[in-house]
Amino acid sequence: MISGTHREARMKGDPQPAATQRILIVRPSALGDVCRTVPVLATLRQALPHAEIDWLVQDSFIEAIEAHPALTAAVPFPRGHFAKWWRSPGTSLEIIRWVLEIRRSRYDTVYDLQGLSRSGAITRFTGAGRRVGFRDARELGWLGYNVRHPAPRSRHIVDQMLELMEREGFQPLRDMRLYSPARAAAWWNVERARHGLSESGSYAVLAPTSRWKSKRWPIDRWAALVDPLLARGFDRVVIIGGPDERAQVGPLVDRPHPHVITVVGGTSVGQTMAIIEQAGLVIANDSAPLHMAVGFDRPLLGLFGPTDPAFVGPYQREQAILRVHDPERDAPVHFRRGARARGIMDRIPVELVLERLDSLYGQCAGPSRMGGPALAASGSPRG
Repeated sequence: MISGTHREARMKGDPQPAATQRILIVRPSALGDVCRTVPVLATLRQALPHAEIDWLVQDSFIEAIEAHPALTAAVPFPRGHFAKWWRSPGTSLEIIRWVLEIRRSRYDTVYDLQGLSRSGAITRFTGAGRRVGFRDARELGWLGYNVRHPAPRSRHIVDQMLELMEREGFQPLRDMRLYSPARAAAWWNVERARHGLSESGSYAVLAPTSRWKSKRWPIDRWAALVDPLLARGFDRVVIIGGPDERAQVGPLVDRPHPHVITVVGGTSVGQTMAIIEQAGLVIANDSAPLHMAVGFDRPLLGLFGPTDPAFVGPYQREQAILRVHDPERDAPVHFRRGARARGIMDRIPVELVLERLDSLYGQCAGPSRMGGPALAASGSPRG
């Protein structure tokens, strides 16, 4: 049930007070949101060095946080399996047993950072003495809390969560660092050698996929970036994407290229993190790889359309955002629906992407310019 690697190590190596505080973070999904919630974990660990701090996360996303040194244990939420409860009485019984096991953990405080009906219900089911969340949580999620704080909706999502920590009396720690699982890093070292990429070689990562069509930049334009990136000093271009996303990238990967490595649909979350951790550049739309790039302090460029980077963009990397936005036409557009939303990304030409890359990182974008220590030091804040 609970992935307790860190819990065992911490309990063996760190003297505990007689009454150890037990805390649960509830942020099951989505993957990008999980990645940008780690400052809350860092904030809690800084304030409560002896506490047991667990995180309830969708089971398929556990690798995003399991190696974080501030975490005691990950609590997997099998969302996909539980979603079929209405088809099987047995699944309903599994849900009941899962809830009872969480209640047996006897958490003192639970923080719901998802703010939806499902996460609010989970928070309530824990039976914790303090159940904390935003008082205007959507879908009546606030009903699961007995401590409700106002949400500063005009601020970036990371700052909203950290303000909740401030209202709880904690000094915010804006530490976005992510940590790849060791097994994933070892896998990528083998893979890059297999593809002829030396340890000193530099590569750019392209993340062209998205669940929502309106967030996708046209795939032929992603393909048009490959040769210019190679000309700018990269040894390889790596194309990444999740399960079931191969169809989105057909025109980009159907024609083999000797300097393109395609791993779309063939990597776990941890392996994707390992690829991004060593990248010389990451270009992505509004999707999880963009936030992973922030977590590993990589050079990046985020392509945005109907979603507002002021709220959901790469945290404190405003200069690395490209959006062709018309406030009059785009203000009422919702990214989940409507032809107008799907057309916004089409306004970004390839030439503008290359111009922005050159202005940010210089025209020679090889290891010495894009992946070097000087640029890494000027990236996202570490604390």
